[in-house]
Amino acid sequence: MYYVNREQIELRLGAVPDIVAGLRQTSAAWNGDLLQGLVQERCLHLAIETVTDVGSYIIDGFIMRDASSYEDIIGIIHEEGVLDDTVFHSLVELVGLRKPLVQEYFHWDRTSLHPLTPKLPGLLELFASNVHDYLKKELGPQPEGV
Repeated sequence: MYYVNREQIELRLGAVPDIVAGLRQTSAAWNGDLLQGLVQERCLHLAIETVTDVGSYIIDGFIMRDASSYEDIIGIIHEEGVLDDTVFHSLVELVGLRKPLVQEYFHWDRTSLHPLTPKLPGLLELFASNVHDYLKKELGPQPEGV
C-alpha cells in the first residue's frame, strides 16, 4: 500500500488559482514596468515550486525512482503517466527557469514578458487536472474532508 500525502498535494495545488490569476493579469496588462516584471518573476518561481513539490510528493508516495534534478522530477511523473506530453514538455521548460530565477536573479530580464507567462495559466490548470486524474485512478476518490 502506498502512502501518498494527498493533503500536502492539495495544499500546493491550492496555490495554482492565485498563480494563474497573477500570470493572466500580468500578461494582459504587460507594459514592462518593474512591478509587473517582479510579479511575473514571482509567479514563474511559484509555478516551478508548485509543480516540483507536487511531483516530489507523487514520486515519494508511489515509491518511484529517485529524481536527480528538477527536470527529472517532471520526467519521472511523465514516465509514470501523471502528465500528458503537452504538459510535460512545457513544464520541463518551466523548471529550467529555476536556476536563472533563484540563483542568477540579478541577470533576469524584468522588462520583457517571458514566452511562458501567457501559456502557463492553462498549463498549470491542466497540470492540476492531470494530477487529480492520476490520484483518482491510482487511489480512488479523495475521502471527504481531505
